[in-house]
Amino acid sequence: MTNTPDGGYRPKRRDLLRPIEYVGGAAIASVFTSIIVFFGTHDWTLTLITFGGVFIVVLMVLALFTMAVKPNPGEHGDGTGGDPARKPPGDAGH
Repeated sequence: MTNTPDGGYRPKRRDLLRPIEYVGGAAIASVFTSIIVFFGTHDWTLTLITFGGVFIVVLMVLALFTMAVKPNPGEHGDGTGGDPARKPPGDAGH
């Protein structure tokens, strides 16, 4: 997260690309599963249903895992409770 000179908010590049990572991971898992289903059944209909189902399930699981994890801001964990006035003098952090 960076601030622009005009005071606006601009997310980091990693934050912008994160949804693409989730969709890509779900697509890879669904293609892999669909290939296995196709070679086992030789049925295109079942293969396409498997692709769609696995894609949705994996995408939802990744989204739920993402919502379960909340990273702490940088000022947490330094023993001050988030109050910069409680930081000892000369302490540059960890």
